[in-house]
Amino acid sequence: MSEPILHIHETADQTLVALADFFIETAKQSIIDNGRFSVSLSGGSSPKKLYELLATPEYSSRIDWDKVDFFFGDERNVPADHPDNNALMVRKALFDPLRIPAENIFAVDTSLPPDEAAQRYAETIQNRYQAEHVRFDLILLGLGDNSHTASLFPHTPVLHDQSVSVKAVFLEDQNVYRITMTAPLINLGHRLAFLVYGKGKAEAVEAVLNGPEDIENHPAQLIRAAEGEVHWFLDEPAASALSQ
Repeated sequence: MSEPILHIHETADQTLVALADFFIETAKQSIIDNGRFSVSLSGGSSPKKLYELLATPEYSSRIDWDKVDFFFGDERNVPADHPDNNALMVRKALFDPLRIPAENIFAVDTSLPPDEAAQRYAETIQNRYQAEHVRFDLILLGLGDNSHTASLFPHTPVLHDQSVSVKAVFLEDQNVYRITMTAPLINLGHRLAFLVYGKGKAEAVEAVLNGPEDIENHPAQLIRAAEGEVHWFLDEPAASALSQ
């Protein structure tokens, strides 16, 4: 497994631009190599700014969006029209502005019970690729200040799930369900890219990248590309606790 590749920029805006360029570069190459580009998106406020940037003319004109398949690394167990729904956020920030065809968007069906929604989404991914191993061209990830990524949260059973699949996760402290790709599925990605900015994430970044292995408390340590690359796009505040 390769070492993480760090991209550290002075400001959050510069970090977003760097990741947007990386997204376009990866998409272009994937379309040249395979005819299509498959990307798994992350939710939350940080990537929303990335999606809004990609929807601007400067970026939207650089690739053929009809050849992009969009998936989600995790989803909140809320209705599709709920403000907390990741797919709704991306729809407003990226899909609608770019008029992405509905058949290119593969969202989690949260109208189903959580376990069934997870199983159905795993089947959707497998059916789309009809391959022994699903390998996304790019998987976008975030990092919580508690070191979670996707919906791999501290002290949850999914951290020990070895299946290449999608699972429902119950968060007792919040009394909510989430649906998430397992770490083994994420790790099959060709390129994995964390987007992390802000001083509030500095301790988590240091713990995940340089701390002793402690999966229960720092789930993002599970993310180690099986054959691909793991990139970290950080601003200087988020990288400020990193030891040399």
